[in-house]
Amino acid sequence: MTETIAMRGLDETEEGKQYAVVVSHLTKEFRVRYRTSVKRRLIGLFGGSEPTLKRFTALSDVSFCVPHGQTVAIIGRNGSGKSTLMGLLARVYKKTSGEIRLYGVDGGSARIAPLLELGAGFHMDLTGEENIEFYGAILGMSAREMRQKFDRIVEFAELGDKVRTAVRNWNDGARLRLGFAIAIHTDPDILLIDEVLAVGDEAFQAKCYRKVEELQRQGKTILFVSHDLAKVERVAQRVIWLMDGQIHMDGEVKTVLEAYRLYSAEQAGS
Repeated sequence: MTETIAMRGLDETEEGKQYAVVVSHLTKEFRVRYRTSVKRRLIGLFGGSEPTLKRFTALSDVSFCVPHGQTVAIIGRNGSGKSTLMGLLARVYKKTSGEIRLYGVDGGSARIAPLLELGAGFHMDLTGEENIEFYGAILGMSAREMRQKFDRIVEFAELGDKVRTAVRNWNDGARLRLGFAIAIHTDPDILLIDEVLAVGDEAFQAKCYRKVEELQRQGKTILFVSHDLAKVERVAQRVIWLMDGQIHMDGEVKTVLEAYRLYSAEQAGS
């Protein structure tokens, strides 16, 4: 059953004990610069009314809740607002309006592990070893935690001696493996995964999804974006379908995916 924003009467402590994620009337607008002709730019310089900046609404009045321990897939066509939503949850973007509240299992502040963009959080001129310390600190790990988990991170990422070389010289797959390994070893309350897992090879993808299933058994809350509907069916317990920056459908995996596949087939045939 879909969780909604119908929670009147709950104070913040009660809300946090029930939910890991509470999103209420969330809107995000971007200011987009459009290219114009030289003539129109000159008109603008001399008091004309040809603006080059316009507002683009990526998300509009989005509301949903995620209970602790639930795994939610975010689906939709390119440009539907999926990555914007994940960026807002990860605090990469500032919201235009609305509310986002994220809670740990005890109702306090949540530890979030975002894996949103390949190489995000890495310094390309540092070694893998140095980036484990650097990115781990960004995600809230103490120096002691990083020392304790260092070998496990390197082993999971399958890096070997490469960890002592600059990340700039690595391929995308190696950077992905390290980013995922650090994120899952921070013991997050909420794990946010964008489509970056599609970059890894098949064997590592399978390893990642096994780890996701282990985190599910531990009661972690997971939100992930994917175009791979087979993976959604395997992992997700609920699906939110975004269309044009709004929630088009939110519910059980089978029901939402059937509707989405029908819509996609209709769009392909039109």
